Amino acid sequence: MGGVDTRWRVRQVLNVVNLSTPVGLLLGVAGGARFGKGPDGLVLARGWRLPAHASAVTIGNVVLLRLDDAALAARPTLVRHEARHASQYACCLGLPMLPLYVLAAAWSWLRCRDFSSCNVFEVRAGLADGGYRDARDRRRTGPAGREVA
Repeated sequence: MGGVDTRWRVRQVLNVVNLSTPVGLLLGVAGGARFGKGPDGLVLARGWRLPAHASAVTIGNVVLLRLDDAALAARPTLVRHEARHASQYACCLGLPMLPLYVLAAAWSWLRCRDFSSCNVFEVRAGLADGGYRDARDRRRTGPAGREVA
């Protein structure tokens, strides 16, 4: 069949209607990205040059990539992680996800001393798939790797 699965098509439509995908496309243009089709209805914006802490940032169905093709190929689970963020935009009704994400990152910093390990959005997107280390694992084990009560 080769088409986009119905659930991903629904996500595409929701993220256009809630304006998150159009904002992602505008950010891609502003950052000089080259656009191409990605899996599951995503738009991959390669060569994005605006400052960002992460190697990939998703806004709606647009994955803004600071990685070249070789680096992206070396991280095959990254796009799957970013696809989950696209679904989170749909669930959060679009752009409200941005302040919610900032609050979740702040909570994560307070709880885990990093912005991802206790961030509900990153945890639900799959920390390992996104290339994040889980600080919660470090908290459960001592320096020698032994379980801590």
